Amino acid sequence: MALHRLTSVTMGVPDVAETAAYYAEFGLSPEGDGWFASRDGGRQLHIVPAPTRRLVEVRIGADHPDDLAAAASRLRRLGIESEVTSTSTSLTAYDRATAVRAVMEVVPRLIQTPVPATPYNGPGRSERTGGRAPGVVREAAVRPRKLGHAVVGTTDFEGTTAFFRDGLGFRASDYMKDRGAFLRCSTDHHNILVMAAPVTFLHHTSWQVDDVDEVGRGAFAMLENHPERHVWGLGRHYAGSNFFWYLKDPAGNFSEYYSDMDCVVDDQLWTPEVLEGAKGLFSWGPPPSPSFLHPEDLADLMTGTHSAAR
Repeated sequence: MALHRLTSVTMGVPDVAETAAYYAEFGLSPEGDGWFASRDGGRQLHIVPAPTRRLVEVRIGADHPDDLAAAASRLRRLGIESEVTSTSTSLTAYDRATAVRAVMEVVPRLIQTPVPATPYNGPGRSERTGGRAPGVVREAAVRPRKLGHAVVGTTDFEGTTAFFRDGLGFRASDYMKDRGAFLRCSTDHHNILVMAAPVTFLHHTSWQVDDVDEVGRGAFAMLENHPERHVWGLGRHYAGSNFFWYLKDPAGNFSEYYSDMDCVVDDQLWTPEVLEGAKGLFSWGPPPSPSFLHPEDLADLMTGTHSAAR
């Protein structure tokens, strides 16, 4: 694949300081000027002021300037103009429905140092003996390894899906009938999820941690003095197969700790499915909260969008 990773996302929020404090507590490292870094991915979250919460920008890693030229050609066929820098190291285009700015840039691939597998005991298998489980004795705060994906709500599901898939060159991993498209620009199962919605908004960003214990430990720490942050978890998705726990930031965006995501190394060995019912949401866990499916501020976002349009 010419594309190799989701480099960063920029989210717009009404109160930058309040939201920034949340993501520092979430485990991302403040880098100044609204930027936050993950352990392995570097600067991957940028928080900027905006009248309402929204996904402002996504940055996508590509291998070669030729990949930018190919994307520009595909976008033109969709009737979308793009701008390639004079040095041919980046391409910028906007999705019409969401106004999300997509920047494709020639950058090195992310190489993560392998983390030793967590030992687990099982029937007839004792990988861990003479001591307590690592997840029980860990004391360090959870810090995400990298940005995994972002989910954007759009009023034009087909158009936004075509922008990322047919224009920029993302691959389709799975679909939720005519309401969701799991798209990848790396070997991860998905890096962008396009979701049909009555208004444009950022649903959530997702951040990789080492294992399911880190998913639970991270959420437990975030909820200890703020139970109102809980949205949905612990569970395991079917699309992507990952463990998950969702929390809510002060602006209303959801943030997800995840581990054990499906990996697609050879496109020929992966067949996208069209998922229906619960399978499109989860494999096991508690049922999703109503606010996960229909965030509580959607009506306000729709009102604000209507007012701005007028």
